[in-house]
Amino acid sequence: MTSLTDERNRILRLVESGNVTAEEAIRLLDSIESKQEHTDTRKHKRIARVRVTNLATNRQKANVTIPVSLIDVGLRLGTRLVPQIRGSALEDLLRAIESGTTGRLLDLQDLEEGERVEIFAE
Repeated sequence: MTSLTDERNRILRLVESGNVTAEEAIRLLDSIESKQEHTDTRKHKRIARVRVTNLATNRQKANVTIPVSLIDVGLRLGTRLVPQIRGSALEDLLRAIESGTTGRLLDLQDLEEGERVEIFAE
């Protein structure tokens, strides 16, 4: 994903080279800033739910809700506890959350511990 700073610099280089006017650059800058604000607002309103269920009794051991803005840190810390979601699996999960995907994102059964771990984005 391109950062806001990279986008701004690209627009300024277009002005410098004469490919766009200052007025066009202002409209472009306003556009990317409002898009960023919309993305930030949407991200802060979304939540992620982590549910852990005992496979033998089908009873929930945990049902935690956290803001999506904190899920990156939580998942990276959680990989120490659940090594199955390391590397590309973790990156795929984070990419799905970042893209705005909703619903169940992970359904993992740990037969040794007798637990099912599910992660939902809402």
